[in-house]
Amino acid sequence: MATAVRHLEAAAAAWLGGLDPEQRQLATFPFDAAERFVWAYTPGPRAGLAFGEMRPEQRAAADAIIAAATSTRTTGEIAGIIALETVLGELERTDGRPRWERRDPALYWLAIFGEPGSGAPWSWRIGGHHVAIHLTIADDEVIGAAPSFLGANPAVVPSGALSGSRVLGGEEDLARSLLDVMTPAERGAGIVADTAPADILTGTGRHADPRSVPVGVRHADLAPAARASLNRLIRHYVNRARREVADAAWDRILADGLGDVSFAWAGATTPGRGHYYAVLGPGFVIEYDNTQNGANHVHAVWRELHNDWGEDLLGRHLAAAHA
Repeated sequence: MATAVRHLEAAAAAWLGGLDPEQRQLATFPFDAAERFVWAYTPGPRAGLAFGEMRPEQRAAADAIIAAATSTRTTGEIAGIIALETVLGELERTDGRPRWERRDPALYWLAIFGEPGSGAPWSWRIGGHHVAIHLTIADDEVIGAAPSFLGANPAVVPSGALSGSRVLGGEEDLARSLLDVMTPAERGAGIVADTAPADILTGTGRHADPRSVPVGVRHADLAPAARASLNRLIRHYVNRARREVADAAWDRILADGLGDVSFAWAGATTPGRGHYYAVLGPGFVIEYDNTQNGANHVHAVWRELHNDWGEDLLGRHLAAAHA
């Protein structure tokens, strides 16, 4: 994983090195700042340096950090989500909805906590409407890659040059593939409600509360085909990070055991109608909700119950350093 860290450190240092002093002041925070634990997925300002406040070469350097921090798929998804701001703004303007001007691809913020390459822990994030990605680095390892939130509005572009395109299709398609291979008994245990909640249930607090998430059918109670399908769904979320980081997160999931991991679906199973699902394990939770705007508005989050912000592994790192 040291190679991944070197790429990320180099990209972060290059971006910081190209900033003016005033920009750097906006972009950087102490590693122990309370702001590090603040995240949101609704429109609105974030702490950090906004894309709109960057010159073209600075924006290119910011894009290089995103590419160094995430998988190729997720780098493209983030770009697609940001591009949807223009699509959404035009849809809202055409429909006469107020405040459509706030849909602006310049309103995404980067922030760095601590000093990349100093040997001390540091972290990086990008935040804005429907994007909240965080990485925490310590001791030549990416020790945390959650919270990890991506969303899409519209989920399927209804008209225009991008008509029919989907930015986050995998999150829905893989879950439906799981439903398709379940036996009637497995579906009976996994479908927990006829109506989907209006949004994800774990919110945007520093820690996710798994008690708010429905429990469905257990991994151990699924037939082999359904188990494999559920594994693919979980890996899809974990694989938002670049491979080395995703593999380490998957190893943590395996170490906790898959048997008690559960899959719960709520809402309609017919495409185009409101639906929700949750995957809950001993150390992680995944939530997906598509109910808003006529079930054409996706929210999808992956959280580590004990290691959001890298807190668990960072605690072990600090304890070892002072042993």
